[in-house]
Amino acid sequence: MHARKPVKVILDSSFLFVPSQFHLDIFEELAGLLNRRFEPTVLSPTYEELQRIAGGGSTKLRKQAAFALKLAQECRQVEVAKGAEEPHDDLIIRVAFETSSCVATNDRALRKRLRSKNVPVIYLRQKSRLALDGILQQS
Repeated sequence: MHARKPVKVILDSSFLFVPSQFHLDIFEELAGLLNRRFEPTVLSPTYEELQRIAGGGSTKLRKQAAFALKLAQECRQVEVAKGAEEPHDDLIIRVAFETSSCVATNDRALRKRLRSKNVPVIYLRQKSRLALDGILQQS
């Protein structure tokens, strides 16, 4: 019997704000929800977006973004080329589809678009726990 490959989970910026906004340990919650090894992944444009937010805006937002950056550093960083006119959500959808990853996001519009392409989505439910919408690939 061979060990299953870890589930690739792409975390978007909205998801990385969950711990500071709702006092939830996303890595512990993901481990409990998935009940198997997983590889939290942050795409380079997401990391850059967090750096931008941490550098400007309200004090509260900067603090939350700085904490989100710390969490992002615990994830696998993936360098991805973003098309000049490619919106961030489109990039996440494209990479998730190409790599058979699931996506952790709290962005309602992005969740809907991912589900329409049969990409599994992890999101915060009732501000207190994570939920999975879709079926993870068995490997």
